[in-house]
Parts: sequence; C-alpha cells; structure tokens
Amino acid sequence: MSWIRRIASFPRRHEQAAAAAEPAATDDERVLAASQWQLMWWKFRRHRLALISGFVVLLLYLVAVLVEFIAPYDPDLQDTRHAYQPPTAIHFVDNAGQFHLRPFIYGTTRQRDLGTLTLVFAEDRSKVYPIRLFVRGKPYRLFGVIATDRHLFGVDSEEEKVFLVGADRQGRDMFSRVIYGTRISMSVGLVGVALSFVLGILIGGISGYYGGTLDTIIQRVIEFLRAMPTIPLWMSLSAALPPNWPPLRVYFAITIILSLIGWTGLARVVRGRFLALREEDFVMAARLSGSSKMRIILRHMVPSFASHIIAALTLAVPEMILSETSLSFLGLGLRYPAISWGVLLQEAQNIRSVATAPWLLVPGVAVVIAVLALNFLGDGLRDAADPYGR
Repeated sequence: MSWIRRIASFPRRHEQAAAAAEPAATDDERVLAASQWQLMWWKFRRHRLALISGFVVLLLYLVAVLVEFIAPYDPDLQDTRHAYQPPTAIHFVDNAGQFHLRPFIYGTTRQRDLGTLTLVFAEDRSKVYPIRLFVRGKPYRLFGVIATDRHLFGVDSEEEKVFLVGADRQGRDMFSRVIYGTRISMSVGLVGVALSFVLGILIGGISGYYGGTLDTIIQRVIEFLRAMPTIPLWMSLSAALPPNWPPLRVYFAITIILSLIGWTGLARVVRGRFLALREEDFVMAARLSGSSKMRIILRHMVPSFASHIIAALTLAVPEMILSETSLSFLGLGLRYPAISWGVLLQEAQNIRSVATAPWLLVPGVAVVIAVLALNFLGDGLRDAADPYGR
C-alpha cells in the first residue's frame, strides 16, 4: 500500500515544488522590471564593507554639521594648567567597589617634575564629577540660527574638564579641536570635488562631443597639467597666498587651487564616455529633434553614465582631504586660527611633544578613518555602478 500512498502524494509534492519555484520567478521578474538605480542599490546592499563605510561617512558629516553641540569646550580656550594633560580616565566603579550607572571622573592633581620640568597629573579620588548629558557651556548658534548653550556631554564644574583624548601644549581640549577640524577637512573634499565635477563634466564633455582641433587642444592642456608634479605645484600655489589673508579666504583659495588641478582625471573619463556615446541612436534622435549641443551633453549623455561619475567623485573626495591635510601640515595650507586636521597635525612635528603626548596624533587617526571610509564607499559604488556584472 506504500506505493499507492506515494502515487497519491505525487500531485501534492508537485504543487509544493511549483510553489517554491514561484518566488524565484517573482524575483527574476522584479529584477527585469527594476530601474537602473534600484539595481545599483540592491547590489550596493550586498557590499557590507561599503555599507559600514557609508554609515561612517554620514556620521562624519553629521559631526561636521553639529560641531558646536558635540564639542564640550571652546577649541581655542587655553589653560596652561592642563598643558599636555593625558586623556581623562572614565570610571563606572568607585573606590568602594560600587558600580555607578552614570560614568564619572575623579579630580586632578598637578605636580612639576623637577627633573624634566614637566607637569605630572594624578587622580584625586576624593573628588568625584559625574559626566552628564546636555550640559551648559559656551553659548553658540546651532545651524547659525538657534541660540543655545547646551553641549552633548560634560561635567558641572569649571575647574575640572573631561579630556577624552588629552590636551595640547596650551591646555586646549584635543577632542573639541578634532571635532571642529572635521567641518573644514570634510567640507574641503566636498567643495573641491563639486568644483572639479563642474569643470570635468563641461571640459571633458566638450572635448569628447566636438572632437577635432578643440579636443586636441584640451587634451594637450590636460596632459600638461597631469605631467606637472602635484605636491610641488600645490606648495608653490599655496605659498603664493598673502600671509595676511583671513582664514575664510585662505580656505576658499585652497579649495579653488585643489579643484583647478583635480578636474583633469574626471575630464579624461567623461571624454572617453562621450566618444563612445556620441554615435548612439538616442543622441542622433536628440539632434534630429532640434536639441542644442549643450542640452544633448547635459540632459542626455551625462545622465547615461551618472553612476560612474558618482563613483569617481566618491573616490576623489579622500584625495582632496589628503591634499589639504598635507598642505596644512607643511604650513602652506590653512593657518591658525583656522582648525583643520592638517593644522592640528602641525603639533606632531615636534618629536618631543609626540614622545610625551602621543595623543597629538589623534587628528591623523581621524584622517585615516575618513579616507578609508570614503575609499571603501567608492569601491562599493563603483561595483554597484555595473549591476549586471558579477
């Protein structure tokens, strides 16, 4: 009788197999009906490292927007009593072994080492300062509009401070200075790439679309710029800036200098794509419909490979950040009182300071994290730009 039961159950198994195969067919139909951007997003989601890097990049730009709120102290506030003070230890368990839900710090005592004449810091366990959220501090305007004095964290004391990553030689909080430096260093990459994007699209598009003598002239100019040593060229142009310029003007000047040199790579990519696309049917149809040449370039040809441009721009941002950091570190970029990661790293030029205060290298760690996150994000976008590839 077992064979009778097997025959009777065959239609049921067949229906179950067909039902199991339906989702696959549904997925195939969903892929075929999806747009280019949907396919890119589905492929990008599978790139775990790129997703994590994208979250880190968003976090960095969120910090850049909310620097006044996140930084606990004024980045320019000097207090020689805290010169080269090491990072403050944060505790949850007190001397009696009791656990506290709210983290706290102990007071600080300072003594001068008569041998090295350096300050030696120690904890004063008789004084306890709880770390609180949304404490009052230096007044500021959030987003330049909302007047407030709330900061993300801190202690209710004017004598003690929470130095998460230590203090510099003038007693300024390094964590607050790194947070403030995020705004300039991360925005230099965005503003510089935006200018490079406009120049690269226009010049590369004109070169690839028109061709002929104009293409030859533009390509020779690009080759001349790319043949010049990048770092010496940046150094010479930056050194030509007047030393009495205010920080804001120097910032925009450095951004423009980086952009005027960084557009050549994108222009070569755009030119190659235009050479391949200018004979396509949709370009011919746009010509026959009476569209102007500039409209064909900006409204028809550029959007056809916008995903590749996005990936190229994402990979260009870390190069801009490294360029600004290098120039500022050498003293040829942004200058004090402007605060960027490169300006902060100037403190690390003193070997003695680094030996006694290694936390001065924290801005370099921020540069590494930002550059790696942007590079991994660019790799993920570059792979997602070809959703049909493996």
